[in-house]
Amino acid sequence: MSRRVALVTGGARGIGLGIARSLAREGFDLALCGRRSETVAAPALDELRTLGAAVLYVTADLASPPERERLAAIVRERFTRLHVLVNNAGIAPPVRADLLEAGAESFEQILRTNLEAPHFLTQVVARFLIEQKRAAEDWSGCVVFVTSVSATMVSTNRGEYCISKAGLAMAAQLWAVRLGEHGIPVYDVRPGIVRTDMTAAVAGQYDAQIADGLLPQARWGEPDDVGRVVAALVRGDAPYSTGAVIPVDGGLTIPRL
Repeated sequence: MSRRVALVTGGARGIGLGIARSLAREGFDLALCGRRSETVAAPALDELRTLGAAVLYVTADLASPPERERLAAIVRERFTRLHVLVNNAGIAPPVRADLLEAGAESFEQILRTNLEAPHFLTQVVARFLIEQKRAAEDWSGCVVFVTSVSATMVSTNRGEYCISKAGLAMAAQLWAVRLGEHGIPVYDVRPGIVRTDMTAAVAGQYDAQIADGLLPQARWGEPDDVGRVVAALVRGDAPYSTGAVIPVDGGLTIPRL
């Protein structure tokens, strides 16, 4: 009961797993969710348990409102407490289509998963966080939104993804203001080019761009790069910075001549 608990959506792979690793090393117990089965996610879950964390995994599609409610209820029943929500889960368009050709079906799917799901999961979880804060003044927690450099950088062959991340960045600002009175900070962490399953299909393209000087720090980002930043935030290292946007992008978004 003395250990803090974090809910990391999409926490068994990619950036989410990097975040979960860092939080496990910080002494957190973990609630993770994803659309894959627990059997498929088992190697990642076992790795996190070797780091000392108690790990709960829930198979859930957070684009579904009942699934969001179910996830929150399961976490509450298992741990009886929650300190941190990391809204990390997201998907890329199934096909990278030019704006002149992209269809509504992909747009709706991406926005349901990348924007509607984390916004309304935060609504559900925030009520529990506020309840705990009211019950114990020394309770501390936070919410982290993992958005993307695509919140401000344009990719015309995946417009729906950019729009979803821009909306998610606004959601982070909205929740920072709404939860401020309760002493619950909210942060927006923006990864750049990170080596994950999502970027594997375009690895060659990014390799060439990085070699050609795209980034001041000329390397791929790794999931643990994002995880270490999130760990610092949930540890409380930025207590007076609610609403802050923290890029983890190797300098990609620095304007340059």
